[in-house]
Amino acid sequence: MTPDVGVVAASALRCETRRMAKRIILNAFDMTCVSHQSAGTWRHPDSRATTYKDLEYWTELAKLLERGRFDSLFIADVLGTYDVYRGSAATALGDADQVPVNDPFLQVPAMALVTEHLGFGVTAALTYEQPYALARKFSTLDHLTKGRVAWNVVTSYLNSAAINLGLSKQIAHDDRYEIAEEFVDVTYKLWEGSWEEDAVVADRERGVYTDATKVHPIGHQGTYYSVPGIHLSEPSPQRTPVIFQAGASPRGRAFAARHGEGVFISPANPAQAREIVRDIRSRAAAEGRDPDDVKTFALVTVITAESDAAAEAKYEDYLSYASGEGMLAFYGGWTGIDFGQWDPDQPLEEVENDSLRSVLSSLAKIDPERRWTPADIVAQRSIGGMGPVIVGGPETVADELERWVDEGEIDGFNFAYAITPGSFEDLVEFVVPELQRRGRAQTEYAGSTLRESLYGAGHARVADTHPAARYRGAFAGGASAADGTLPSRIAERLAVR
Repeated sequence: MTPDVGVVAASALRCETRRMAKRIILNAFDMTCVSHQSAGTWRHPDSRATTYKDLEYWTELAKLLERGRFDSLFIADVLGTYDVYRGSAATALGDADQVPVNDPFLQVPAMALVTEHLGFGVTAALTYEQPYALARKFSTLDHLTKGRVAWNVVTSYLNSAAINLGLSKQIAHDDRYEIAEEFVDVTYKLWEGSWEEDAVVADRERGVYTDATKVHPIGHQGTYYSVPGIHLSEPSPQRTPVIFQAGASPRGRAFAARHGEGVFISPANPAQAREIVRDIRSRAAAEGRDPDDVKTFALVTVITAESDAAAEAKYEDYLSYASGEGMLAFYGGWTGIDFGQWDPDQPLEEVENDSLRSVLSSLAKIDPERRWTPADIVAQRSIGGMGPVIVGGPETVADELERWVDEGEIDGFNFAYAITPGSFEDLVEFVVPELQRRGRAQTEYAGSTLRESLYGAGHARVADTHPAARYRGAFAGGASAADGTLPSRIAERLAVR
């Protein structure tokens, strides 16, 4: 039988399109806690979420993700508790909804030791940090990981964090971003401008490790911070860590467009993703940046197995362990709205609450025909949290991920888990090989740093159009650390001793 010429041509075109299609960036999404996005599933017999406090959990996860050629592991964090639901943290504590929660920085060096390429995105809320000290923390991690670290810049959204860290209440949303602008500006000065590229000479014969004339105080005096001195760390492989950001508001998108190299978004569908991506890229272009330098990742949870039927059965099994109360505690923290004060079947649009409008707007994107109730949130969002859930065998999931990338114009995904590490193991076993077969996932890493993984070999430093780049060499020729050198006669006496 002679094949249909049109069918053959269409098939060839699809193959060529697939060969030319951009690679999908893969990020795993975790947190140093038991329940991150899905409430209650820690009780599943296959879940090892309660071992989050063991170093072996993190090192084994890192090795798994590198075997699957993931670009990075993104570690979320909060500094408060989800205490809005029913006016108490009791539900969040009972279900372990992001509490207890440990520091996200400390497991990174161990994970770096057992891997060579996997990157690590670490969340730090700048509202409760000082730029001088935080810059050193990230330089240290960048050294220890050999250039594989990113900073997820957040300003913190929980009032419980604010009142436990010395404030009477949470700082207003837009004010937090004003503080953030100056904060990151200070860190850029420290990372990029304080130490010249050849400041470290390590001359054993002369006994000189650093040429003090090539280390410069940044002399920052601003509205919120005063940092007159030098950076405490010598230049690390990336100098400035990769900048991650997840701002959803107009002010947050403006910050992401100006600073973000990786931007995390939580759209309900590809159409909404495309709208957000185009807005952020347009803003980036207005800032003088190359829009393609802003990589966007959509939050999803994937439930997969060897077949569609097996994946559906697995999803139903996970749902049987989900905690409705825990999910409402999550949503209370995310929105500031106590869903416990209403009847579970009461349509939310009937409730007079300004904060609820944005939540309803987001939920409406999922199903505009539904009259959302607290019970619906429990039923529809108990797995996946703020992001959609994709259920199916390898080909079904790969088709859907490709659709999101091609129609939503995103660059990759932030994969949350239903159970851990099982959800990540399933991705590596079933989905990644299918994406690799289609030419959509990498089979080898590019370069050695996280920034090279995102932008290609040879791109370990921030792009020239990134705001951090303007401080390269900015302080050279001015005051230096040598200005504080001891007088020669005192130096000579000390040398004799």
